[in-house]
Amino acid sequence: MQIGPYPLSSNLIAAPMTGVTDRPFRQLCKAMGAGMAVSEMVTSNCRLYRSGKTRRRADHAGEAPPIAVQIVGGDPARLAEAARYNADAGAQIIDINMGCPTRKVCRGMAGSALLRDESRVAEILQAVVAAVRVPVTLKIRTGWNKRSRNALAVARLAEAAGIQALTIHGRTRACMFEGEAEYETIAAVKAAVRIPVIANGDIDTPEKAKAVLDATGADGLMIGRGALGCPWIFREILHFLDTGGRLPPPGAAEVRRILLSHLDEIYAFYGERIGVGMARKHIGWYTRGLLDSAAFLGEALRLPTAVEQRAAVDRFLAGLAHLSPAGELAA
Repeated sequence: MQIGPYPLSSNLIAAPMTGVTDRPFRQLCKAMGAGMAVSEMVTSNCRLYRSGKTRRRADHAGEAPPIAVQIVGGDPARLAEAARYNADAGAQIIDINMGCPTRKVCRGMAGSALLRDESRVAEILQAVVAAVRVPVTLKIRTGWNKRSRNALAVARLAEAAGIQALTIHGRTRACMFEGEAEYETIAAVKAAVRIPVIANGDIDTPEKAKAVLDATGADGLMIGRGALGCPWIFREILHFLDTGGRLPPPGAAEVRRILLSHLDEIYAFYGERIGVGMARKHIGWYTRGLLDSAAFLGEALRLPTAVEQRAAVDRFLAGLAHLSPAGELAA
């Protein structure tokens, strides 16, 4: 799979997730087989460009290319300026967010709220593509609600505007993350356009990945929640697609090594105060379903320092090392 001039090492992409896909997580997903990892969404409000949160979200120092930055907003001129700003700062691919379903984003007529106004969608796509020389991609949902699925119309607008790849989450905005994703709309879009189409939604096992590719004919897959606490899902999917067989799940010793390394990267990236807080959710995701994890988390998530937090994780996973593979313990 290729986006503009950038051939991807695989057709698997780590989804942009607010509060998750920071530089440490993106680097880990790429190391595990993701061909691309998209940044957390970056605001198009120029007054916030220099805020600590925005700077961290667009920090790609040392990250393997291609560098993909997602921008969010509802004003064509502001989004065009945000695209220029991030491209000048090193972004090699600009992704436009028209898929976020949260009330906060949609209240500002951004994210998936834009799907209600196809003329505004066209204005934004044309403005952003014209503003930068790097490839521009787009992420959408199938529509605002089940009565107004318009992904096919938006995909045609995207192709006409020069968008170079389209990701579709198989739910409407009204569905949020409830129910099962549907892939018929993605298949219809893939059949109608020539640009790469990437399927997203509920891809959490190698078998599901193959089923979604078969059902949609998509060029690639975007994986979000399926990678939380399980970044090795990328290598597992790649192996299954190549061989038809399952890789053995990582043993407790490997989970321990991966998680401790991830924690070290989080502490270094954010500093101790913010890093300890950011690490808590990852610790919860990695250890969910493991033997005695509830009692462990009750203690570990209250620890105030990086040294204490890391040591607690180390002790807990070391105690499970004789129970291998770790995947057998997961829910």
